[in-house]
Amino acid sequence: MSSLSRSTRPVLLLAVLWLLLGWLDASYLYRLASMALVFGLLAASANLITGVAGMMTLGHAAFYGVGAYTAALLSSQYQFSPWLTLPLAGVTAALLGGLTAWLTRRLVNVHFAVATLGIGQAVYVTLLNWVDFTRGPMGITDIAPLSTASPAINLGLVMLVFLLCYLLLERTIHSYYGNALRALREDEQCVAAMGLDPARLKIQVMVLGCFIAGLAGALWAHSTRYVSPGDFRFSESITILAMVVIGGLGSLPGAIMGALLLTLLPELLRSLGDYRMLVVGSIMFGFIMFLPKGLIGEYSALRVFRSHLKALEQS
Repeated sequence: MSSLSRSTRPVLLLAVLWLLLGWLDASYLYRLASMALVFGLLAASANLITGVAGMMTLGHAAFYGVGAYTAALLSSQYQFSPWLTLPLAGVTAALLGGLTAWLTRRLVNVHFAVATLGIGQAVYVTLLNWVDFTRGPMGITDIAPLSTASPAINLGLVMLVFLLCYLLLERTIHSYYGNALRALREDEQCVAAMGLDPARLKIQVMVLGCFIAGLAGALWAHSTRYVSPGDFRFSESITILAMVVIGGLGSLPGAIMGALLLTLLPELLRSLGDYRMLVVGSIMFGFIMFLPKGLIGEYSALRVFRSHLKALEQS
């Protein structure tokens, strides 16, 4: 019964939101809602890797960018349907995530974080400088929307993809496999002693998390109809990580709430001009200081950072 409630709740919330936005019928609100859902997916995928499995990633924007560019190139240059570009974008990002996890399978704690930082920078530099393929800083335009019917239908399709991914992650986290990932977060050696393969778990969770990030990138490309390397810099990876920490490491609803907060708050404070980011930064600092477990966290962010620093000192 509780599982049915967890599945039914997001369906009802999204249905009410879609009807409310349809009643208001404002294109700005449609774009804002789509952006919030895309970042919600990114935060949820980063939460699976960092919050549940304990693998801190500083290059999550790389997988997001690979998904976005895959969808953008297939749509603008080869006229693929968005319903083909979406899964292909997810698969491309998942392949990069799996390769990254395989290459770094022996790295732990802060060493893995630095390795993902390198992947993020490598992807950003490639997107920026491979002008013949990615058009470099000019970006890619003429990307087909998810639907030509109306902005409301577009938002409904974004909600559908978000909902399917949410339910997949929710079932994964609350399963035996999710418990194995939590065990990986707590003590990798104990996981090996229990007969599980830590390297295989790392590769699997990176594949799943990066597949979701690639889908989010494809949704971003089809929603904005324009992508450029500036959307996938290191600062985007830090923003995604901040969403997970503020929402609560290990908590799927918390990650979504963190994404909504950091996506919508700058828009609500737009009247403050340049000072709005100062306010947002102060709020983020306050969350770390006074709510180390985030809004709905199951695991303290400070505990993660301290364990990584302790491992660095011992190495």
